Amino acid sequence: MILNKIKTTAICATLLAAVSCTSDFNEINTNPTGITAKDLEQDFNHVRVPFTTIFTGVFNTTHWKYQLQQNLNADIWSGYMATPNPFKGAAGDNSNYNYVDGWNGFIWSLPYTDVMANTLKIEQRTKEKYPQFYAVSLILKVEGMHRVTDVFGPIVYSQFGATTATVPYDSQEEVYVKMFSELDSAVAELTRSVNAGEKSNFVSTDMSAYGGDYKKWVKYANSLRLRLAMRIVKIKPTLAKTEAEKAINHPFGVMTTNADIAKVIIPNYIDPILTISDAWGDIRMSADMESIMNGYSDPRIAKYFKESADFPGQYRGVRTGINMIAQTDRAGMSKIGSVVASNEKVFMTPAEVYFLRAEGALRGWNMGGTAQSLYELGITTSFGQHGASGAATYITDNAKMAKDFVDVKDAANNAVAVNNVTIAWDGAAANEVKLQKIITQKWIANFPEGQEAWSEYRRTGYPKLFRAVHNTSGGTITTEFGPRRVNFVQTEKDGNPGGVATGIAKLGGPDNGGTRLWWDTTGSNF
Repeated sequence: MILNKIKTTAICATLLAAVSCTSDFNEINTNPTGITAKDLEQDFNHVRVPFTTIFTGVFNTTHWKYQLQQNLNADIWSGYMATPNPFKGAAGDNSNYNYVDGWNGFIWSLPYTDVMANTLKIEQRTKEKYPQFYAVSLILKVEGMHRVTDVFGPIVYSQFGATTATVPYDSQEEVYVKMFSELDSAVAELTRSVNAGEKSNFVSTDMSAYGGDYKKWVKYANSLRLRLAMRIVKIKPTLAKTEAEKAINHPFGVMTTNADIAKVIIPNYIDPILTISDAWGDIRMSADMESIMNGYSDPRIAKYFKESADFPGQYRGVRTGINMIAQTDRAGMSKIGSVVASNEKVFMTPAEVYFLRAEGALRGWNMGGTAQSLYELGITTSFGQHGASGAATYITDNAKMAKDFVDVKDAANNAVAVNNVTIAWDGAAANEVKLQKIITQKWIANFPEGQEAWSEYRRTGYPKLFRAVHNTSGGTITTEFGPRRVNFVQTEKDGNPGGVATGIAKLGGPDNGGTRLWWDTTGSNF
């Protein structure tokens, strides 16, 4: 069961000595060397630990936890990576759509303990006296928890912290509306602080690259609003347009340069993906990445992946959902590259924002540019982020497309290329083709953030991905559409069964991996 009640405790120092009743009783009974709650507040230590846990908990920095929170689900289902490890043998696992509940429970539990619980602590300690701290915590809360609702659908959100026996779930629509409201509050407070010329008091607590700069935090919040707005475009198009244009029209705007990247700086940090790939051998380049990036001769591939040990000079991937006998069979395929080798974890990039704006412009929204100009800025900004050259030539290429996939270990896994669009913008193309180009390039640019890529794949169907070869879900997940969500976790079913019942009632379908989320609707994207 999720944490239902946060209890704060005070550590009191007392003198263990007999004291007579004198006028200086309070002075005598105060430890002159002790640290009081007031002392902690002056240095902001009373919120520094909760903030640290949130910063390092959106993507959990403990390697095995990250593997279960994201790597063995969204990173695979997004088409970014594949595992060469037959963890569960012939029965299959997440990669074959036979969900492993013991793995997937961490997708739920970690954000509640790391993000939600600590956001509540920060609210209790800062909302009235230090509203800017509370504002930043709301932005981080939305970043962390929109990922959870985009996995499960209905979640505990507005009622988190309730002490009732049953904690009800919000529908996903209710969660999104609440998140937009929270971003409103955060942006309003931080904008007020910047416009008033107030000195930021968040500098020593800020683990991001922003160094306590509230204006940059607002730009990040506006960019996050744009991401959420686009997610709901097919189910709530009017609200989506309103929220997207609100983000663009704010005086501080959205992220536009790589100096705006939302990322956490963690000293002595080793990215979990690097360990999972290199030390454990549990993850490799996917067949989809091989097909698309090799097909485009994309120079970023050298940043994203290492050359195959079995095929030097080549980047070779693994197809998802294949039959595997032993981990060593495909251990020589491409490991993850230097993109995860730094002491930072990226939350959101301006390249993603440009692609979001490009899609908005394609839909006729006021995004401050044309769909083509914003699309091309997304590509060039991504190239700049990764230190890759050749963006100008890449953008104009109207010939290269994805390549067929050849499994050098087993020809039964070969596949004809499916994401057949070129790179160069074509003003005469249908909107659906233009959208496929936008999402394909956003998919490439967002690597290795598989959670966002999986969500956008579910929303749009792009880029087109190879289907799992062996589907062992027992019919709950179709091979055609793949996983749409994760079922509610066992700890909640055991500890909050009434709450789970409210979630299922708001889900709109059975509690399994084939049920579509609220924003995940069928039909055309336009």
